[in-house]
Amino acid sequence: MLTHITRQDALLQPFESLINRRTEKAFAKEQDLVSSSLYDFANGHNYYGIHSHNEQWVIREWAPNASKIYLIGIFSEWKERDEFCFQKKENGNFELFINKSILQHKDIYKLKIYWPGGSGERIPVWATRVIQDEITKVFSAQVWQPQQSFQWQHTAKTRNHKVPLIYEAHIGMATEKESVGTYNEFRLNVLPRIKEAGYNTIQLMAIQEHPYYGSFGYHVSSLFAASSRFGTPDELKALVDEAHGLGINVIMDIVHSHAVKNELEGIGWFDGSPYQFFHAEERREHVAWDSLCYNYAKDEVLHLLLSNIKYWMDEYQFDGFRFDGVTSMLYLDHGLSRDFTSYDLYFDNGQDEDAITYFMLANKLMKQINPASISVAEEMSAYPGLTASMEQGGLGFDYRLAMGTPDYWIKLIKEKKDEEWDVGNIFYELTNKRIEEQTISYAESHDQALVGDQTIIFRLIGADMYWGMDKSNKSLIVDRGMALHKIIRLITFCCAGNGYLNFLGNEFGHPEWIDFPREGNDWSYKHARRQWSLVDNSNLRFEQLGAFDKAMVRLQEKELFINEQFIECMEANVSDQVLAIKRKDLLFVFNMNPSESFTFYGVSAPAGKYNVVLNSDDEVFGGYSRVDGEKDYFSRPEAQLSNRHRLHLYLPSRTAIVLKHTPPKRIF
Repeated sequence: MLTHITRQDALLQPFESLINRRTEKAFAKEQDLVSSSLYDFANGHNYYGIHSHNEQWVIREWAPNASKIYLIGIFSEWKERDEFCFQKKENGNFELFINKSILQHKDIYKLKIYWPGGSGERIPVWATRVIQDEITKVFSAQVWQPQQSFQWQHTAKTRNHKVPLIYEAHIGMATEKESVGTYNEFRLNVLPRIKEAGYNTIQLMAIQEHPYYGSFGYHVSSLFAASSRFGTPDELKALVDEAHGLGINVIMDIVHSHAVKNELEGIGWFDGSPYQFFHAEERREHVAWDSLCYNYAKDEVLHLLLSNIKYWMDEYQFDGFRFDGVTSMLYLDHGLSRDFTSYDLYFDNGQDEDAITYFMLANKLMKQINPASISVAEEMSAYPGLTASMEQGGLGFDYRLAMGTPDYWIKLIKEKKDEEWDVGNIFYELTNKRIEEQTISYAESHDQALVGDQTIIFRLIGADMYWGMDKSNKSLIVDRGMALHKIIRLITFCCAGNGYLNFLGNEFGHPEWIDFPREGNDWSYKHARRQWSLVDNSNLRFEQLGAFDKAMVRLQEKELFINEQFIECMEANVSDQVLAIKRKDLLFVFNMNPSESFTFYGVSAPAGKYNVVLNSDDEVFGGYSRVDGEKDYFSRPEAQLSNRHRLHLYLPSRTAIVLKHTPPKRIF
């Protein structure tokens, strides 16, 4: 019997038995793990770690290779004492009861673990609060249980946006000051900007604790701890709560693809064993990321990671996740030696079927916790069935990031002259995806802004960014860059599969790259911040780019065109470089020609009246207002009595126009 995805794609039918086997393996693992539901299974955070128990704390950890564990802190003068020695229980569990008068709110502590042949200080695996000493730079766990627990004001899980418009953000670099920003500063200063810009979903990076700030949060050390460098747990909750009050979903980057190698801060050698949570031997270390790879075949690892998902959704009310490094998890070679030009490469013996099982269970769990939750896969191989449900033979993600799109734009800008841009190929690249797959489209994300790479605006304008963005200046380089920046973003938005993403500040063409403080830049924060004063300055052209992005997002908010699955190419004149795209009742017309403006240019269009609803050449967006946005445009038959119509427009060079169609009234 064919599954849903193989009925949709006949080329998958030779792999039907393998797809079914992988699905059956996940169902079997679920039955093996749980007695009632995944929801009940994923409660490790309620058992392990530190919890209030009457007038005591109870602290539990799983450390099967450990022979003895001590709780150490100021209360023990950082020494092992018998009264703070854990009791060893069955199945590798350790447990300690301690009076609350000894260990109090904000006290710091660690574990001293002994194992055959060695010992070491460790941060608990299930620690929910980890802080770094400002002087010694040493990390320790911290008790966090204020007398007054956080009171949520917006708990209803009803923010189900059919089209996620995602604002990708990093808390630390979201402020203009040359230092680390905070949860509170983001809530007070950035949340209002996101609301005003029209985005309905925020994707927060670097939330899980990580020892090295410059890792962008991708070398996680403590899965359950919100990074303390940005503030307290309650301050993060206040941020999420206020976003919810504004009608905005909040999802977070979750890093279950690998973990930091640091022994003192991380969990790689927690109980003296290299494979407590990770693979042994050659599979233990990621060949490209200098990190450790989880062993998804182990029930304890599934318990850890699934509990981590439930923890963030319950404790912090996150609405979902962007799963990092999905491609790396799917393939035993991390996808590094595959070009994915054949279906065999998805279904040979090179897949990690245990990771595939994990994804199926993780996505199923998320819907049990919150049916409106969002799961986004950072996945570049276009794995078949990625966004189909487990029951349909898929992995259960809601969306896949269209990672090929920014790569395509970079390649086009770098390798092709403006007059060589092929509008037909552009349309094909932006709309080419699997029929069952839901994608989040984007022109650029944080990846394209990192040091060593360049943002789209910097590739287009270069050093003229530093002097040519004043509105009083005239610069052909800046004019070209701004015009193409608007076109690139609008056509990506127009062809968006099922959602859209923008990275912090890119909406107004933030002028510089991202470079976190490190030895190579003398530990400077100059490039680890966002210069909001640029877009706020009415004398600069950044304001115009920001205004265009707002108008573009508002267009979706008003017309809901991305909800329409069908995208029709009405015109693709390669020699003229004119492209017309119909989506719902909107007609998007792009003239990418660098030198030619066209008068009375005809494009195929349904019969009726058209009105301009967005024009990239509008003066408020930094254009020259060459298009009359007030008049009514009417289509004309291609020939007498013909049912085929054309719409005739004035198309200035490097301009995009969006027109709304009103069908003619029927006459009976």
